[in-house]
Amino acid sequence: MKLLTATFAFSLLLCTMQHGIARTISHEQNAKHLNKPVVPALLAFGDSIFDSGNNNQLQTMLRSDFLPYGEDFITHRPTGRFCNGRIPTDFIASKLGIKELLPAYLSTSLSNEDLITGVSFASGGTGFDPITSQLAAAIPMTEQLEMFKKYREKVKSILGERGAKELLAQSAYLIVGGSNDLASLYFSSPLRSSRYDSSSYVDFLLHSASSFIQELIQLGARKIGIVGIPPIGCVPSQRTLQGGFARGCASIQNEVAQIYNSRLTKELEEIKKRHQNTTLVHLDIYAFLFDMIEHPTKYGFEVSYIGCCGTGLLEAAFLCNPMTLTVCTNVSRYIFWDSFHPTEKAYSVLVNYIYKNYFHHLVS
Repeated sequence: MKLLTATFAFSLLLCTMQHGIARTISHEQNAKHLNKPVVPALLAFGDSIFDSGNNNQLQTMLRSDFLPYGEDFITHRPTGRFCNGRIPTDFIASKLGIKELLPAYLSTSLSNEDLITGVSFASGGTGFDPITSQLAAAIPMTEQLEMFKKYREKVKSILGERGAKELLAQSAYLIVGGSNDLASLYFSSPLRSSRYDSSSYVDFLLHSASSFIQELIQLGARKIGIVGIPPIGCVPSQRTLQGGFARGCASIQNEVAQIYNSRLTKELEEIKKRHQNTTLVHLDIYAFLFDMIEHPTKYGFEVSYIGCCGTGLLEAAFLCNPMTLTVCTNVSRYIFWDSFHPTEKAYSVLVNYIYKNYFHHLVS
């Protein structure tokens, strides 16, 4: 009887220990699962909205590697981001569980880990129209693709041919463009407006964007999000230049932006038919950002018609610099940091919207 009791007690103890070990292993697996990134890397292309410092390496007026840019960044130092702090790609990389900041591809301090978890090829001032990048002395979209090709070779040297192919196929790709083409070229110069009416110019931009997307697919991309053009007529600089005495939103710019966005959706559907193993998502931010600008208090802001830097009317890039006489004392009240780019807080609100409404389609 004592032997049976002892045997039962030992069996119970062993069972308890096994259950405890199994539960610990299960918790560890769950922890690993929770820490596992949604996708292995994030790769970004386009203009200043995604530029995390590539323009630092260029001879261009469109740079932001000086204060007050970056004054609210983690290090409180300028990085080349056109913002007081983090930009959308930083927030998205964090939400995807990849890393907290997405570095510039042209950064001089990239590690292998930086490369295989993603970088930004974006350049402030560029657009889908090659003339836009020429005027800004920015990196054209075509050159960003060439940079991506070099990036692929670097990844192959780290992970091998098969590993690189898998990484590229599983990663998320983001593209932003078109705003500079409208604001800085079409509505500011006769170089294109004398040759194209607005509808034809939209088609011209979409053809360029479509070619870019399809070449990216040929290079291995399978999960691509394309940001539409925002209500560009409502950014402070365009209010000042095109909004009349009252500095209202420039309605014609907004109308053309909406035409572009509508046709972009249709163009992406056509591309999907030719590349059925690729996920393409139009990240349409127009209506949401317009509502933020029109009703700032709904989103925790107070000022949406001027930027925080200087007068807030025209200052951006080199015009928002250490010699700028005034910078707003409470940036959290403002949607725009300078006359063209949102604040870190505004970007955070915008990214939350994008992630909630679109990313389950992109990375599922």
